[in-house]
Amino acid sequence: MPNRLQCAFQLVRYVPDPVRNEFVHIGVLLREGDNGAGKLDLRFTRDWRRVRCLDPEADTALLEGMEAELRRRLEDEAAQPAGERRLTRILNESLSLNVQITEPKAYLAESLQAGMEELMRMYVEPPPRERVTRLRGRAALQAAMRDEFERARVWDLMRHQIRAADYTRPGDPLRIDAGYRPNRAPQQRVHAAGVENGVIRMFHAVSLEAGVEMAKILAFSSSALRAGVERVEKASLELTAIVEPAAQITRTGDDSPERMELYRFGIETMEEHAIRVLTSSDLPRVAETARRELRLE
Repeated sequence: MPNRLQCAFQLVRYVPDPVRNEFVHIGVLLREGDNGAGKLDLRFTRDWRRVRCLDPEADTALLEGMEAELRRRLEDEAAQPAGERRLTRILNESLSLNVQITEPKAYLAESLQAGMEELMRMYVEPPPRERVTRLRGRAALQAAMRDEFERARVWDLMRHQIRAADYTRPGDPLRIDAGYRPNRAPQQRVHAAGVENGVIRMFHAVSLEAGVEMAKILAFSSSALRAGVERVEKASLELTAIVEPAAQITRTGDDSPERMELYRFGIETMEEHAIRVLTSSDLPRVAETARRELRLE
């Protein structure tokens, strides 16, 4: 048997009611070495159905944002000398009352990646019989977006769940799914007006399968969001909506003229507000552009 890697793992749990102590595992933290002195990996589930079964009101967008922030803090800490790590402190600061982490347990893995895959299958991902129901609507678009950006190795370099309130005004509930700023080229300069010759790209899943409400919300918000990005980031905003292909709408069995009119209305409404509209079929090309612009050649 080949030598296995000595590791320690902890399970991340979602606990909607700490008093009742009912929980579902949502992620794994895996570290090389039984004292956490080596490399580490953190992964949350992408399938939130088990969470919603336990708590229909669960804010899964917040949980996804927590994963990105926690991974960033842990990786920053891992870059420090081992004696300066404060993983427990970071976990306590980052996790909420509804998200807890178990005590470390020893684990032997073929590699860090292989160990993570095995632990996710064992503790976090739903059994195959629970995966029969396919994701639909906005959840399916979000999953497709993340898959393509991860395949291009840029997901962890991007911002997630971007608060519109940071650019518009307090209380704005909109959160944009993902975005990034291309690495600045040497020739870029700041104009006298204060606007940098640069751009921030943001991407938001807008399902037109069930209706056009999200399309109207994004269109309504785009002007204030664009002005806020220019004011705060000193950059222009390219806002992209990711929608289903028209062929997917017809596959649902509702290809009536009224349904397709709604589909076209949603797209045209966003385009009238200078929102670029692409379909999920365009995501590989979008992710490849992100890979080039973030200098991962």
